[in-house]
Amino acid sequence: MIEIDGLTFRYPDGTAVFDGFSWRVAAGEAWAVLGPSGCGKTTLLYLLAGLRAASGGSLRLAGEPVVRPRPRTGLILQDFGLLPWATVQDNVALGLRIRGFYGPDGKHAPAGEAVTATRQITLAWIDRLGLAPLARSFPSQISGGQRQRTAIARTLALDPDLLLMDEPFAALDAPTREDLQNLTLRLRAERGLNTLVVTHTIEEAALLGEQVLVLGRLPNRAPRIVPNPGAGVPEFRGTPAYVRACTRLRQELEAAR
Repeated sequence: MIEIDGLTFRYPDGTAVFDGFSWRVAAGEAWAVLGPSGCGKTTLLYLLAGLRAASGGSLRLAGEPVVRPRPRTGLILQDFGLLPWATVQDNVALGLRIRGFYGPDGKHAPAGEAVTATRQITLAWIDRLGLAPLARSFPSQISGGQRQRTAIARTLALDPDLLLMDEPFAALDAPTREDLQNLTLRLRAERGLNTLVVTHTIEEAALLGEQVLVLGRLPNRAPRIVPNPGAGVPEFRGTPAYVRACTRLRQELEAAR
């Protein structure tokens, strides 16, 4: 699914974040990306999303080079990215409306059938994520967890095959964070999604990543990969294997600094 060969990326000031970095992710895998602040976690996510361009090397998704944002790559951010003047329903429908309005060739307005389909898909995801009572509410009127559910619904409505998440639960309280972690795991299992979750939290990486990529000192050259069998299901949390995974990830993170 993800093929990175000899990736190089430098910030405008010349700081090298990746230098000859190569990495593979097979279809259907769930990964977490763990590392300290400033190690390139979000940069890697934005490169995969087509929002930043590599300085060198190659980056391919599903066999195609990444040169711009890809229709089936979903991106969920920590700050939700919701329009404050739009209702929950309109925020969930936003991506579908943009895609329908421009069409595959970027020119044609949607046919009536596309408008109807957009509404049906939007309402289905609002219901699936428990947002139906809040459909006409604005982001300022709902909780942080409900705003993140809205962002997840908006992204999944576009039927992605790759879901990129940048510290999506960092600003939430512990019970809400666990609830949305469990939701993410269930949705991934139901839809067979590739997921890539960026986090600075060891416990979250141990739960969500069946494999964990640990980034560290710049520039990142060789991937440090930690297999994490048993992860990827809510029941893994709190088990002896989970505790061992947290311990190993803590050691790997210290070694990578």
